[in-house]
Amino acid sequence: MSDTDQTQRLGAAGLLALVLNFGRNADIHDSLPLIPESSIAGKALVTIIAIMTFLATLTAGSAMLIRDASQSWSNQITQEMTIQIKPQPGRNLDADVEAAAAASTSFPGVESVRVFSKQESSNLLEPWLGNSISLDELPIPRLIVVKPLAGGLEIDKLRAVLHEKTPQAVLDDHQLWFERLTTMANALVFVALVVLALVISAMALAIAFATRGAMAGTKDIIDVLHFVGAHDKFISKEFQRHFFRLGLKGAAIGGFSTLMAFAFASLLLKIWNSGTGFEQVESLFGTFSLNWPGMALIIILTVLIAFLVGNISRVIVFRRLQTLR
Repeated sequence: MSDTDQTQRLGAAGLLALVLNFGRNADIHDSLPLIPESSIAGKALVTIIAIMTFLATLTAGSAMLIRDASQSWSNQITQEMTIQIKPQPGRNLDADVEAAAAASTSFPGVESVRVFSKQESSNLLEPWLGNSISLDELPIPRLIVVKPLAGGLEIDKLRAVLHEKTPQAVLDDHQLWFERLTTMANALVFVALVVLALVISAMALAIAFATRGAMAGTKDIIDVLHFVGAHDKFISKEFQRHFFRLGLKGAAIGGFSTLMAFAFASLLLKIWNSGTGFEQVESLFGTFSLNWPGMALIIILTVLIAFLVGNISRVIVFRRLQTLR
């Protein structure tokens, strides 16, 4: 049965009941609803809100993951520096590594120094070159990881000391990588916010069309309520209650689906816990596991969407009623 048919079922008896209830200052929705509770349009709107809420909360949750991953990258990058010792003909690579490590250890502001062995340096290339290629004949640089104290150190002086001890030593403070990763993370978060705004805008348009359609289907009832002295605020609040219930139902479905999607992705990533692909994905986005702030953001956004649906409907109805006077 169509929405129009359900509205017409109220007929003269329904209008009379609404008038009598209004005269007794009773709530319309306690007896006969101003808008049919279960209609095809209502079910379609719940589905649309659920989909839009899912997309909105999924975007917001992804932005939180990117932000957290960016902070993790930044902390790791800024807490360490790398010394790269390149092999050169006529020089003893092991001796150069020991000299650079000794100079770094004795330098003021250095907390710890870790020298990568030749095998560890080779293992860093396996994700790109594979393990089927013999790396013994390749001039693989040796790495030294330097962890500075919390107060930092004078990088230019350390670079000069290393150049004096081992001319082929290259000190990398990772500042370039830090700036690139920060720029990339901020760009992704900005894109996520733009997508979130577009999804909310599309949902607002869908609610506006649904509200106008519901008003058109209940025009006779609204006219009778106006005839008996019902205020525009009273009628608009009835629409607000109706669409708030629809919005809360659809938003709850969408928000719950988002939480389940992140939980499923985290579980799937834990099952697929081997191989280079897993390590790369985990290093970029973590384990897809939302922390408490991320979950709270999704829940808050879900509730806000439900209130947004109800308030958009109330505003549209109230302004529309003002123009009909």
